[in-house]
Amino acid sequence: MTSPGQEQEKAIEGASRLIHQSRHVIALVGAGISVESGIPPFRGPGGLYTRVGEPDMRGYQRFLDDPEAHWRNLLHRESEGPGAESRRPMQDARPNPGHHALVELEEMGVLKHIITQNVDNLHREAGSKNIAEIHGNRRKVRCIGCGTRWMREEFQIRELPPRCPACGGLIKGDTVSFGEPIPRDVLSVCFQEAERCDCMLIIGTSALVYPAAGFPPEAKM
Repeated sequence: MTSPGQEQEKAIEGASRLIHQSRHVIALVGAGISVESGIPPFRGPGGLYTRVGEPDMRGYQRFLDDPEAHWRNLLHRESEGPGAESRRPMQDARPNPGHHALVELEEMGVLKHIITQNVDNLHREAGSKNIAEIHGNRRKVRCIGCGTRWMREEFQIRELPPRCPACGGLIKGDTVSFGEPIPRDVLSVCFQEAERCDCMLIIGTSALVYPAAGFPPEAKM
């Protein structure tokens, strides 16, 4: 009869063998990987939405209805309230060993791509290069017309609402709002990687929320 420790060791050996034998390994990552960095998950025990309630399901439509008011609120929002509670842990967070392990796998040539549902920028801070941020990045802004992105600190806001210097489209935070379509460029990369994948590492996510939930079945086909 094997002990729990032996069973775990056997499972790790099996996973290592599978990864070693695979040609195109990608990782589908969720909020669970960042909990060790001090960022709470959104749902479940201790989750942000569990404590303060779900965000506005019409967030993107409200942005479109009055983008100037959205930006005024964003630039002058108070330090109190649920918004500040969600921002502070991300501002203070640093990559943890889980993020660094994915960097090592990429540098070894084993891990080809990361599809992350997180907006915290920790994969990039850790040093990962090939990343599809399906829900955006909190440190970037994006033109909703042409899809161009800038780091927030590099984009100069000269008017409200800010406009894209290339196409004149509206600029919003890169983080995907509720009701907002996933940007097509990112979604295209995700499906391309899932189609090429012969081994998907599912890390820190239940993989139940679409479109991310569709990538493991795509990889299995």
